[in-house]
Amino acid sequence: MWRTSSRSGGEGNCVEVAAFTDAVGVRDSKDRSGPALVFAPAAWSDFVAATRAGSFAGHP
Repeated sequence: MWRTSSRSGGEGNCVEVAAFTDAVGVRDSKDRSGPALVFAPAAWSDFVAATRAGSFAGHP
C-alpha cells in the first residue's frame, strides 16, 4: 500500500512510499502510474538515516 510521505508539504511536491516484502518503493504522487524507484530495505534505511543526519543539507 502506497502512503504519502509524512514530510510532504501542501505544495504538491509529494512522494509516496510503499513497503513490499523485499523492497521499498518511492514514486511521485502526481504521477501514480509513472515510474517508481525501488530500493533494498537496507539501502532505504541508510538513505533515511543519512537524510535525518543532515548529510544532504545544502546540496541541490
